[in-house]
Amino acid sequence: KDRLVSVLDRHVKVVRTEHCFLLFEELGRRDGWVQCLEIFRWMQKQRWYVADNGIYSKLISVMGRKGQIRMAMWLFSQMRNSGCKPDTSVYNSLIGAHLHSRDKSKALVKALGYFDKMKGMERCQPNIVTYNILLRACARASDTKQVDILFKDLDESIVSPDIYTYNGVIDGYGKNGMIAEMESVLVRMKSKQCRPDVITFNILIDSYGRKQTFDKMEQVFKSLLRSKERPTHPTFNSMITNYGKARLREKAESVLEKMGELGFKPNYVTQECLINMYAYCDCVSKAQQIFDELVSSQSTVPLSSLNAMLDAYCMNRLPMEADRLLDSAIEKGVVPSASTYKLLYKAYTRANDKMLVQKLLQRMNKQGIVPNKKFFLDALEAFGTSANKPRRVQTSNSARESSRDSASNLEMASPSKPVLSTLEAVGASKKTPRILPNSNSASKPDTGSESSSEIATSSKPELSFSQVAS
Repeated sequence: KDRLVSVLDRHVKVVRTEHCFLLFEELGRRDGWVQCLEIFRWMQKQRWYVADNGIYSKLISVMGRKGQIRMAMWLFSQMRNSGCKPDTSVYNSLIGAHLHSRDKSKALVKALGYFDKMKGMERCQPNIVTYNILLRACARASDTKQVDILFKDLDESIVSPDIYTYNGVIDGYGKNGMIAEMESVLVRMKSKQCRPDVITFNILIDSYGRKQTFDKMEQVFKSLLRSKERPTHPTFNSMITNYGKARLREKAESVLEKMGELGFKPNYVTQECLINMYAYCDCVSKAQQIFDELVSSQSTVPLSSLNAMLDAYCMNRLPMEADRLLDSAIEKGVVPSASTYKLLYKAYTRANDKMLVQKLLQRMNKQGIVPNKKFFLDALEAFGTSANKPRRVQTSNSARESSRDSASNLEMASPSKPVLSTLEAVGASKKTPRILPNSNSASKPDTGSESSSEIATSSKPELSFSQVAS
């Protein structure tokens, strides 16, 4: 940090606000929040510095993302002391900062308190960003009542919801496995004439995949192919991961084939998903083959890829192979992270291999990584559940039945009652898509099971596919 400030002293006369934003954003991405404060202090000493709401808003946002809530509050008070009057953007940053704290329930209460305060100030009226932040947070907290209240408040205001509004709520419900609530938001989205984008499709694919309702997941995928939107790498990565966790190897491999047909080349995240898939399917040799291909194709292997292969060994009760791979990686200059050590510690503890545990702790000590309480609690939990049983992932009836058909041809079975169709809710078009690869990481979903007939019903009559589309 001292070097950065000294460089600014020597070479910089004036820093524009937009450049400050870029600098703070990049330092925040690199966990350099202390450097952000040092630069801010340097700016305050310059003759050209004028207190600006935008700079405070950006700094509060960066502090919040790094869990520095007290520092964010200090900056908020400093802003008021400097003569700046808070506006909507500052309060949005403050709300977002609180929602990054560990105690989510208290954070949400605090955020809603700021929201009510904003509505009482003319210059701080909530905008669509405010609603989007709060709606996503409430959906993630499974607070359906508060989501409905916020939507009602939004309908009565002059602010109109956008695609980010619906995607945030759909994502929050989807990650919590609240499929019925997620589908109700789709209906609301359709009623407001808001067209889904590729993010909407990807969220739906991942959400249905997490619940192992693969018939609906595949219908959403076919709907995406017929729409004006284009699939991205996360689309395929999510499907491979979810099929893998259900131990549906053939289905996952068919997704990889579909990628090739559509002109996609697997990126390193796709290869990591394949490693995980083969690990779940007890095909360690295939996982090793994918990892070797990844290593040979990359100048530097991402740490996440190493962790994926280590986890594959650990998942299949091969601690010695994991240890040898770690030795090899360290010899080649790879620096393991705390997450690397955590997954290995859990596996070695589960295997009751005291020598490997001791060796791992010595490595951690040498690297300067100090395990916290949660580190050991997770390991003890793994040790407590380490019965000598083969690792198996349970799948639902619908998952087992779906494995008999190919991913491209599976049609959704007609349930006894009409069920809300995501395929129609997202308003598919008949146009053939052009493919633009995207290397963004896919989320790695958790396992779960629920057949398509178990999608929750509401007190209102359910909508058929054609009714939602019309």
